[in-house]
Amino acid sequence: MKMLALDTSTLVLGVAVIDGERLLGQVTTNLHKNHSVRLMPTVSHLLQELELKPAELEAIAVARGPGSYTGVRIGFTTAKTMAWSLNLPLYPISSLVALAMNGNRFPGGIIPLFDARRKRVYTGWFQGREGLVTPVVSEQVIAIDAWLERLKGNGPFLFLGDDVETFRTEIEEFLRDEAVFGSPGENAVQAAHLGLLALEEARAGKPGAGADVGPDYLQLTEAETKWLQARQNGVKPDGPTGG
Repeated sequence: MKMLALDTSTLVLGVAVIDGERLLGQVTTNLHKNHSVRLMPTVSHLLQELELKPAELEAIAVARGPGSYTGVRIGFTTAKTMAWSLNLPLYPISSLVALAMNGNRFPGGIIPLFDARRKRVYTGWFQGREGLVTPVVSEQVIAIDAWLERLKGNGPFLFLGDDVETFRTEIEEFLRDEAVFGSPGENAVQAAHLGLLALEEARAGKPGAGADVGPDYLQLTEAETKWLQARQNGVKPDGPTGG
């Protein structure tokens, strides 16, 4: 199965094409530039390099989040549009699970981590198994201190993600020798891993996502939070209610 995989969930941009378990090509950049401008030209260039036409693709995988709200939306909208126009199945894959795949040979716990602001993280606890990863603790948004307390005494743990550096001092103070840190190449989601995870879903008989599928941020956006707070306080989204 020839599958295009897209990741824009962080500052890293990743595009890959796999054919079964064979990686045909991959582009990964961490240039902190606008994904909305660069994503489709990157897809087009990679397909040209591989001498593949869009019609030859058989499925599309995309990072569904968590991560940057804007980044996730860009990748998800692009993938949904391509899947619809090419009549291809779409497989949304967790960006945390894809990141955890970078440590699938590590013998201990694997902790992918994105900064969720206000001393909180998007994270989960995974274990490598037969070249894939399985969850030990489900993905969640949690305060970094509470998360490290949960992990303490259960290591070793491999921490993965560019945002780990933001919390490295706390991690080292809490976990000491239980903490291991990924190399630069292991800290970015590999689009090829998105494709491999999607391939596993296809092989398991999953048909792909429906037309109403959307990103999974693991938490409400700021606008959604304010809207709900306004509703709970008896205020309409567009102004106060009457008596």
